[in-house]
Amino acid sequence: MRRRLPALAATATALALLLTGCSGEGDGRDADGTIRLSFQSLAWQKESVDANKQLVREWNAAHPDIQVDYVQGSWDNVHDQLLTSFEGGEAPDIIHDASDDLADFAYGGYLADLRDLLPDRLTRDIPRQSWETTTFDGGVYGVPFLQEPKVLIANTKILASSGVRIPTPEKPWSWPEFRQVSEKLTTKGAYGVAWPLKEPVSVTLNLGLSAGGQLFHRGADGKVTIRSDAGDRIMPGTVRDQVNSDHSAARSALGMGGSDTLPGFFGGKYAMVPLGFSYRQQVVEQAPEGFGWTVLPAPAGSGGLAQGVSPQTLSVAEDSPHKEEAAQFIDFLLRPANMVRLAKGDWMLPTGTEALADPALHTEENGWATGTALARALRPAPAQSVRGYPEWKDKVATPALQEYYSGAISTEELRKRLVDDGNRVLARYQR
Repeated sequence: MRRRLPALAATATALALLLTGCSGEGDGRDADGTIRLSFQSLAWQKESVDANKQLVREWNAAHPDIQVDYVQGSWDNVHDQLLTSFEGGEAPDIIHDASDDLADFAYGGYLADLRDLLPDRLTRDIPRQSWETTTFDGGVYGVPFLQEPKVLIANTKILASSGVRIPTPEKPWSWPEFRQVSEKLTTKGAYGVAWPLKEPVSVTLNLGLSAGGQLFHRGADGKVTIRSDAGDRIMPGTVRDQVNSDHSAARSALGMGGSDTLPGFFGGKYAMVPLGFSYRQQVVEQAPEGFGWTVLPAPAGSGGLAQGVSPQTLSVAEDSPHKEEAAQFIDFLLRPANMVRLAKGDWMLPTGTEALADPALHTEENGWATGTALARALRPAPAQSVRGYPEWKDKVATPALQEYYSGAISTEELRKRLVDDGNRVLARYQR
């Protein structure tokens, strides 16, 4: 769910925070008594930035006694930037982040528990499984508001000429059928699929849920252990076979990010690319004139269409002197009509049930209807609240999965590294 922007944004963010003023200074009021809140947004696409800024203007016009300053942040450095601002007492009052980044901040006491601050309307509107992504040790430390399933973006001309069955959310491809289809779509000079796996861990874990995979298991004592069962091996095994046995998946794509695959996709080099739902915007903007494409659901297994997500979130700093007002702004920002505006701006799905039902998100154009049909199957990412996950991901899982997908190590070696080495990492965080 996170985005990558130039590192230059780090300097701009720090400067903006200094200029606008943050929750750690004074009582957060202007000389005339006006409450002033800082809202750090990570929106980066023009449509999304425009939607956020417009909503801030609408709030300020309607609330002269509670003014919100928009601060532009960056997905590239948000964790380190927030940690520095928390420790320095200069955190924004309202914080935009992703749920998989909240655990350390929540356990560290930097974020406010929102259970007594949010209105019933908002808590009822967002499904329980979404709230689970921001619940740590019984407290709620963020409001999940945008989410992004993985989908298959496919070349309609290649699909039509191959004669393969077109999957729907009601009747998706199984993982074995997906493998067979990829072979059928592979021709001389063109691959059936390109898996952009420069960062392979979240994709593997999240899509693994569809086959019953979980990998992380929490015991009655609250401690988490890693275990590799049959369901955990289906998704990665399929990809490995496509690359190394079937040659239906492009080996060169394994080191790519999602955007890197688009030129080859437009050029007919790949029939399908598994991408986040928001990549549709890049396809719309960059595809050659007349290029035909469609959105298909990801493959399903024993878990159906289930897949993990880490929603974008809005939190309140524990040090904010005006937590109630900050929560009121979040409630305004996430009213159903406003949530739809934010979702359309980011080309993602809203978590709110009322917003998700908006007709604007159920059109066939650009695959919106397929995405909304997947919303009910979205679940918290498997490692959502696991302490030590970032170290396991960076030091153990990423290199192991990269070697596995390329064919350099066996399935048993992958299991050993993910499980045995991984449990040693987690143990240090759970003493």
